[in-house]
Amino acid sequence: MSNNQALDKYLKLDCGGKCQAMYVWIDGTGEHLRSKSRTLDSVPKTIEELPEWNFDGSSTGQAEGRNSDCLLKPVRIFPDPFRGAPHILVLSSVLNYDRTPADTNHRHSCSRTMKKVAEEKPWFGMEQEWTMLDLDGHPYRWPKGGYPGPQGPYYCAVGTNNIYGRDVVEAHYRACLYAGIQISGTNAEVMPAQWEFQVGPCEGIEMGDQLWMARYLLCRVAEDFSIVVSFDPKPMKGDWNGAGCHINYSTEKMRQPGGKTHIIEAINKLETRHNLHMKVYDPQGGRDNLRRLTGQHETSSVTEFSYGTANRGCSIRIPRMVDEVGFGYFEDRRPSSNCDPYNVTDIMCRTTILDETGDIDMDYSAPEMINLMNRDCVNTRSDLKLSQTDLQDSQRKAESRL
Repeated sequence: MSNNQALDKYLKLDCGGKCQAMYVWIDGTGEHLRSKSRTLDSVPKTIEELPEWNFDGSSTGQAEGRNSDCLLKPVRIFPDPFRGAPHILVLSSVLNYDRTPADTNHRHSCSRTMKKVAEEKPWFGMEQEWTMLDLDGHPYRWPKGGYPGPQGPYYCAVGTNNIYGRDVVEAHYRACLYAGIQISGTNAEVMPAQWEFQVGPCEGIEMGDQLWMARYLLCRVAEDFSIVVSFDPKPMKGDWNGAGCHINYSTEKMRQPGGKTHIIEAINKLETRHNLHMKVYDPQGGRDNLRRLTGQHETSSVTEFSYGTANRGCSIRIPRMVDEVGFGYFEDRRPSSNCDPYNVTDIMCRTTILDETGDIDMDYSAPEMINLMNRDCVNTRSDLKLSQTDLQDSQRKAESRL
């Protein structure tokens, strides 16, 4: 009998009207999720009925030991697919002891931006690529100390020789549907053991909430299969595709006949802030994407901004159908697989709707940058941490003008 089989009989026990609430939050890395449970006397009907909670921020990289309490503010309720009804998952924002947003609480800024642009009805759909790893960090089912056959037969494939880990994908898909995630599809990706799921269309702040919870569900499902989930943008060195989190974006004007004019206007605005967007599009301040956006493996070069119709080697892709009918949406292919969707959707709206201007300098010819571009191995990430000071300064300046 497996552990899951043993657990199942306990999950069927009556809880006497109590509700188990799993609080979920983003930790100090800005990439990883944490969670812990508490018992509620009844099932909350609204987010306001949920109590705030606290945790030891010194153990998650979010506080010092001498003042370690951080606060969890519930922002969204999801049905819990692991415990079943009436139990819930509670997405929470992290506040410091003085109730200011924690450094990795980018939902705070995103929420304010989405309220300002609500009349434009911004829609987002994000394509989350990820990789399955064994417990030793090697891609799932890859030969130990070796490699599978070259890329080609794995994308959207079928068959045991081409598909690695479909059971995890199907379990995650159903868990998302149960939890109310607007998951719109999934497919095997170009590199073996790499997959993608899509969430959306979602309007405003809902995009970040939905994608973060979908990531939590994926990591939680993978526990049951002894699989490690990696969102690293370049999980394998060499001639293998990296992983992105492409964002499909539109406003109501873009979705109406004649909307292509507004699409081109938005793309031109994005071009003027390419470096700032690159810095925001991964949690390492742009450095993770240096390993991925090389101009190869269906990517644009990080050093150049480009757009085109049906061109997957561009920064921005306009779908063929959109080009033909003259309205719809466009796809920004630059965000990394480990991006913060709150940051990505926030800066997208700031640039294309609120008309914020100003870029930052990124000297891609500097030796440090060149070295990072050449170090396309997951094991080099530990020393690449970069603060988001430039982004926060830009946001503060922009808010002072509004």
